[in-house]
Amino acid sequence: MSQITFSVPGVPVAKARPRATTINGTARLYTPGKTRDYEQQVAQVARGAMCKAPPIDRAVAVSLDIRLPVPASWSKTRRADALAGRVFATSKPDADNYAKAVLDGCNGVTWVDDAQVVRLTAQKRYAETPGVDVLVTVLGGQG
Repeated sequence: MSQITFSVPGVPVAKARPRATTINGTARLYTPGKTRDYEQQVAQVARGAMCKAPPIDRAVAVSLDIRLPVPASWSKTRRADALAGRVFATSKPDADNYAKAVLDGCNGVTWVDDAQVVRLTAQKRYAETPGVDVLVTVLGGQG
């Protein structure tokens, strides 16, 4: 298995910062529910793409195509320009925050840990159908 590809359907979710709460006077950090749910969705799709193979234990390169919905408030002309790639998706969240959510969702499923990702490319763009296309390439050599 030298390459794994899969698509996570739906509007991509960027990794949110951990939240803090106090329980019995002790501070606890937790991942917000929306991020946790998205990471679980990524894991489920990745599990299907792995076809019951164990997580990769070597270095990998990951390429992400992050497809965002065009804002509903945009005019037909601006929408058409966005879908044609003439308007870039420069608004927040940042591409790296989307990537972090996908990479964390793949931990223990596609690879042992996202520290194994030695090359990462991410493209954030507008598309008719939102989602994230993921391409994982296993690189030669030992982890």
